Amino acid sequence: MGHREDLLAGAKRCLLEKGWSRTTARDIVAASGANLASIGYHYGSKDALMREALFAAMGEWADDVERSLREEARSPEGPSAAAGSAAEGSEAGQVARFEVGWTRMLELFGKHQALWRAQLEAVMRAEGDPELRAAFGQAQPEGRKGLVALFHGIPEDEVDEESARILGSFYMTLVGGMAVQMAIDPDGTPGAGELTEAMRRILTGPTPAPAD
Repeated sequence: MGHREDLLAGAKRCLLEKGWSRTTARDIVAASGANLASIGYHYGSKDALMREALFAAMGEWADDVERSLREEARSPEGPSAAAGSAAEGSEAGQVARFEVGWTRMLELFGKHQALWRAQLEAVMRAEGDPELRAAFGQAQPEGRKGLVALFHGIPEDEVDEESARILGSFYMTLVGGMAVQMAIDPDGTPGAGELTEAMRRILTGPTPAPAD
């Protein structure tokens, strides 16, 4: 690899090991074997490099999710096999797909906790960092489409704009909320079955009775 790739790999490693706020330019240099001047030459600034490292790492997480869901779909004994027994497009099939998708998603949240903590740090800084905020904004449309594709088992280029806006925003809201809960209270984070049951109750269940 050249210095540019080394710096990106080093920044991703620091992001996961030290987080967004505690990573310094010298940390990245030490992790990459490059030099301070090369950060400015290749990326313009440490913050620009950190932004690229964060979104590159998030892309790798999305690839991991997609790969995991595909492997689950091919497994004759996995949860997807049970989901596949429901009629395609039926309400039961859609509910089963939702639960299977979130089962795998939550497993990968646990695997990539350091990345989600770093992302939450970056989100909190975005209000005072216009370039970081713009980078998050630019990533939103693709992220929404990607989540619809993942949860519905379709190619991303087949996701229409309305589905991306409505379904993708819904999934993104759930993903963000789950990331916060897992960072603060992992033991209290709902499982895939609880999420599915909550959806069922919201749509069809009775209104909760007032507490005594």
